Amino acid sequence: MVDKEEICLQLAGIRQALERLAPAPPMSLDISSASAFIWQPEPFPGWLEPVDEVARVPISLIRGVDSSRDRLLNNTRRFAAGLPANNALLWGARGMGKSSLVKAVHAVCSDELPPGESLKLVEINRDDIETLPRLLSTLKKASARFILFCDDLSFDHDDTSYKSLKAALDGGIEGRPENVLFYATSNRRHLLPRDMIDNERSTAINPGEAIEEKVSLSDRFGLWLGFHKSNQDEYLAMVTGYADHFGLEVQPDDLRRRALQWSAERGSRSGRTAWQFIQDLAGQLGQRL
Repeated sequence: MVDKEEICLQLAGIRQALERLAPAPPMSLDISSASAFIWQPEPFPGWLEPVDEVARVPISLIRGVDSSRDRLLNNTRRFAAGLPANNALLWGARGMGKSSLVKAVHAVCSDELPPGESLKLVEINRDDIETLPRLLSTLKKASARFILFCDDLSFDHDDTSYKSLKAALDGGIEGRPENVLFYATSNRRHLLPRDMIDNERSTAINPGEAIEEKVSLSDRFGLWLGFHKSNQDEYLAMVTGYADHFGLEVQPDDLRRRALQWSAERGSRSGRTAWQFIQDLAGQLGQRL
């Protein structure tokens, strides 16, 4: 005797399998609603979430990284103008303005474009790197130019998603779309833990070949920008720049004393430390930023 319920379950399973094999519906791409977006890979095939207001500071307030600032700005200007430009890896000390610089550079270059042209910033989460090829296949069809931005990018042991990034940057048959540039920030120069690289080197028959695939990921970034811990003068310049910009009513000697005490308590001198101090100081003075 035929079990109708069993047959229905089998048919449902076949239908679901066919749906998975069917071509994905095209992703809706409305880039006119904002200048910045966050890539959301779910629900499949994914969508771009508009960002109403990007959390960023003016580029004039980013101090102590003048060389990196100028190189990234020039690289982005060339890309915005349709000229050759490099993917960029901003690596180094925490809190030195790596992600702030990317967002500030985007604002400058976007404002400089003539009417009718646009430069969009699209942030992709590190955990969504495996979906990068899907995103690129859609962005390449758009008329705008895009900076893809991944903050705090790194890969841990047994993480193979870096292969998707390598292929998307400039590998594979198609390569990176002409209208897309990839910027990433990381605390690691090679995006991988040092012990992971050392282990590959010590246990492999051919150490050079064993680590080549992993270390070569950084080679996909033509522009490497290093960010190092600031000294006292650079830190105080950041504090003074913030205080002047926001018009904080405090005497220079008092500002210096408070700023040095703040950094000593935290054991750090960085752009982030300077900004946190300014927020605390403005609150104490009853002034808004």
